[in-house]
Amino acid sequence: MKAANLVRAGDIAGAEFALVSLAETEGDRALVAVLEELPPKDLLAVIREYDTSKESVVNLLVTPEQFARAMVMEKLYGDHTHAHLRGMINAVLFRDNAQTGDFLDAIGDIDGGCEALVDYLSDRDEAVVHFAQFGTFNHYHTEDSDEVERSEASDHDWRELTWLLKHEHLDMFEQILPVLKTRLKTRLRLEAELENEEQQRTELDLSEPKIVAKETKVSLDQSEESAL
Repeated sequence: MKAANLVRAGDIAGAEFALVSLAETEGDRALVAVLEELPPKDLLAVIREYDTSKESVVNLLVTPEQFARAMVMEKLYGDHTHAHLRGMINAVLFRDNAQTGDFLDAIGDIDGGCEALVDYLSDRDEAVVHFAQFGTFNHYHTEDSDEVERSEASDHDWRELTWLLKHEHLDMFEQILPVLKTRLKTRLRLEAELENEEQQRTELDLSEPKIVAKETKVSLDQSEESAL
């Protein structure tokens, strides 16, 4: 398969061009069939390089099952920022006319799917935990009447995904939330420890006596003798 060979050669742009050319010459059905045969790791290599400034026919035609299989392999790249993961999830789940619910169902059905969503939400752990309790992302709002509707959370990003998980995919949300709570607790503990260490260093610096150099006075006669 030409696209797979190009991916293995490191030519991701060439692989996407080959897939797009296939769709143009033989139709979308031919591309869908090829995507089904493409190994998940190769499909992932193409999807994760998605350019948000343009529309990708691959992202438009990838099926929920194909995407879910590819998505759970993102950990292989070791991207601790999860930037590519967030980019490709947003690009596919919130594309025009996307059946977002079908994609979330496919993600929930595959081993590692919920874990990938935990990574996706990891930078927003505190806001997600707050939303789980109060139905709003505003930390200053803690009343039931403050719950937001989907239209208010419709950012085609983490807020909308969190809203969908809680309101339409509660079984997945109940798997994700405890892990996020644990990560949040650990992060806050480490931050508190670092802050305490920094404060102790500052207090130690302030408590140390300052050594002031004494000014040495040389008499006029001594200066003259040394000059001689």
